[in-house]
Amino acid sequence: MHFTRLLFASLFFVTAICHADTWTDPAVAGKEDPAFLIQGEYGVAESGQAWGAHVIAMGEGNFDAYLLEGGLPGLGYTREKARTKLTGKSAEGKTSLQSEDGKLTATIAGGKITLQREGKPLAELARVERKSSTLGEKPPAGAIVLFDGSSADEWNKPEALQDGLLANLDISTKRKFHSYKLHLEFRTPYKPKARGQGRGNSGVYHQHRYETQVLDSFGLTGEYNETGGIYTISKPIVNSCLPPLQWQTYDVDFTTAEFDESGKLVKNARMTVHLNGVLVQDDTDLPKTTGGAKLKITPEPGPIYIQHHGNPVFYRNIWVVEK
Repeated sequence: MHFTRLLFASLFFVTAICHADTWTDPAVAGKEDPAFLIQGEYGVAESGQAWGAHVIAMGEGNFDAYLLEGGLPGLGYTREKARTKLTGKSAEGKTSLQSEDGKLTATIAGGKITLQREGKPLAELARVERKSSTLGEKPPAGAIVLFDGSSADEWNKPEALQDGLLANLDISTKRKFHSYKLHLEFRTPYKPKARGQGRGNSGVYHQHRYETQVLDSFGLTGEYNETGGIYTISKPIVNSCLPPLQWQTYDVDFTTAEFDESGKLVKNARMTVHLNGVLVQDDTDLPKTTGGAKLKITPEPGPIYIQHHGNPVFYRNIWVVEK
């Protein structure tokens, strides 16, 4: 048993540090890759804005960027509004980007992105680091604290405790739950050369049946397999994912499925989800289990499971209030 625990810890450690293009510490990432300090959100952290922008590091000094009509997600931008892609590269301390048709251009320098449309000034947006409105939220009276940084005793693998954080080593809670409200904080790695599901992939399963996806999906469209999505079931209302290596929050109100006295399913489970304080799932019906689920839909309770998918994702401040 002791050897098995050491093996799991060693494998995760190798995953975390042995890839030259993967960073788990923002201070180190900022020193070793200048693109990390350029990537991020640009705009104003309040509603009522004309524009916001997301700038995404893609490796080797390359960037994708998106100009968002109405401001930043959760503050004005919605799926129905314009989202214009620009691409470009850094050189000699300046990052230059343009849209595919060349009509929209941008320059990033000095912590600002300056945008022009057909050669005319459009907007100048400063880089901003937003924090979730529920970040660091303390458990209320009666809550079950699943992880506070001191131990992983509530989980089936004590070796998941690493430097006061919970590592995603395919771990499950020892307790099983019916309906509850969950608060959880997570941090994805910075992997600028990775793409799609290889970019900070993990997941939080409710009753080991229904997955709320965890991924570095900063700046993406917001699909069912991206953060805020319920895997294979529902896209997020809006993609409110923050950049990698920022602490983010999931607040989930989960209602278990209902069965009659004969054991027949009469009402599906449901889930309301806030990602970084923004509503991304509104009482979403869960008609099936999601990929990777270990339990079928039955009247029995199930554990909270955190998936390891080959990426060093970390968790903290996890608590549950049973309903």
